[in-house]
Amino acid sequence: MTIIVILIIIAILVIAVVAIYNKLVRLRNTVKSSWSDIDVQCKKRYDLVPNLVETVKGYASHERTVFEKVTEGARLILRLDLGKMKAYEVSPKCLPAIAQNQRSKGKNSLSAIKGPSHA
Repeated sequence: MTIIVILIIIAILVIAVVAIYNKLVRLRNTVKSSWSDIDVQCKKRYDLVPNLVETVKGYASHERTVFEKVTEGARLILRLDLGKMKAYEVSPKCLPAIAQNQRSKGKNSLSAIKGPSHA
């Protein structure tokens, strides 16, 4: 009877050791698989970087062209002589002063339309 109890205890211990070992192997494989997935994602991102750089370069070129056209248009509009309807070339350094001048002309025109203020 004692031999049977000892054999049952040994069998339970062997089953427990095998179960623990299998669990550890499964966890190790899960960790390897997870690191492999991370590696694959990093490689995909690395492969996409040159495409992103080319896209940004293309957009920057487009944006530069649009900005130059808008600046040129603003330069011509700001120097439009309303009496003669002629456009003059303006240096980009002068644009802030011209814009300020146009704003002050606009304010004077508005005050003339509104009439004298009643304080």
